[in-house]
Amino acid sequence: MSDRTPLPHPLDPTGAGAHAEAGRLRAAGAAVPVALPGGVGAVAVTRYQELKEVLAHPDVAKNARHFTALAQGAIPDGWPLTIFATVEGMTTADGDDHRRLRSLVTRAFTARRIEALRPRVEELTAGLLDRLGERADATGVVDLRRHFAYPLPMAVICELLGVAPGMRDDLHRLSQTIVRTSATPEETLQANRDMAAVLQSVVAQRRAAPGDDLTSALIAAQEEDGDRLSDGELLGTLLLLIVAGHETTLNLITNAVRALCDHPDQLALVRAGRAGWDDVVEETLRYDSPVAFFPFRYPTKDLTVDGTLIERGTAVLASYTAAGRDERAYGPSAARFDVTRRPEPRHLSFGHGPHYCLGAPLARMEATIALRALFERHPDLALAVPAGELPAHPSFVGNSTDTLPVRLGTSLRLGTYGRISSR
Repeated sequence: MSDRTPLPHPLDPTGAGAHAEAGRLRAAGAAVPVALPGGVGAVAVTRYQELKEVLAHPDVAKNARHFTALAQGAIPDGWPLTIFATVEGMTTADGDDHRRLRSLVTRAFTARRIEALRPRVEELTAGLLDRLGERADATGVVDLRRHFAYPLPMAVICELLGVAPGMRDDLHRLSQTIVRTSATPEETLQANRDMAAVLQSVVAQRRAAPGDDLTSALIAAQEEDGDRLSDGELLGTLLLLIVAGHETTLNLITNAVRALCDHPDQLALVRAGRAGWDDVVEETLRYDSPVAFFPFRYPTKDLTVDGTLIERGTAVLASYTAAGRDERAYGPSAARFDVTRRPEPRHLSFGHGPHYCLGAPLARMEATIALRALFERHPDLALAVPAGELPAHPSFVGNSTDTLPVRLGTSLRLGTYGRISSR
């Protein structure tokens, strides 16, 4: 690294003040040295254009064999970010291995397959809204994150994978610990062991009783040709699909509701037809990305970004929260939530290049359906506490609030023939 930023900025493992931290890093440069838990050094890429280039750079890899600190034994046991580097799957593979692993799940995420899920997503959304009022406490407040934003994407991804309903809460609890950068070494090690056990149970169930689900398809591909998918890759792929398949959408829905409630003028524009729910989703992805700092990438040779030397083998984090509010890309209004914005360039919240998120169409569809139905059913929905007082989700990987207490207000629902009726 150069002398431009001599001291690494320690990332807050609690996720507090995520946008303020992202703003400080962005102001410091496009590539800023940071300190991860345990004092492990890394570089955060914070500005839009430079991040886009790094995400698709041919000399930047994903496989942890390029991670110098890991190779040198400098990563402590129970490090909360180890799994992001060492899990076997698409997110840590390059070249032919990446294409092989990605091809095994691509068919489940084609536009046609995703569109075929729409009726089921609408059905699940309606069912959650039917029960939402029952979840309110004595003061009329309900945690929308827990009772709506979480169970919808979790049900969708688990049905897609053939995971039994009784396993879902355990998978969510373990996912939360795995992405929690403030977790202790003991918590991290135990969560990784428990997650492996649950996923092995999922595989065993699907081997015993194959179904029309993605896990069964992956098992069949493995049994037909063991070279296509190892046991570790099978479990790693399931882990990726479960964690990314619900955590990102959970944060997206939470962040969109928070932004709309905190900006009633923007919600009014949607209701007036001046913006669509898809516009809300895209602006939320830019303005308040569900992922803050995503680990890891590694230059395979020394790389200079905006005058900062990133040495070969250095861990690189993609700062989506910082890039999403980069004034160099979005102008002086970059920090403003504006659903009428027609962002050009397009946000990077689902990545860019070979590792662009396969589940992006599904996340967009789920969030659009969820937000439209929620605000149609509860047009007077309001935050129960000021947006600035909502506790942060304890991670600098995921970006959201830990809870989303709201008052539902007037409740509406669609009648049998589509008319809106009071409830």
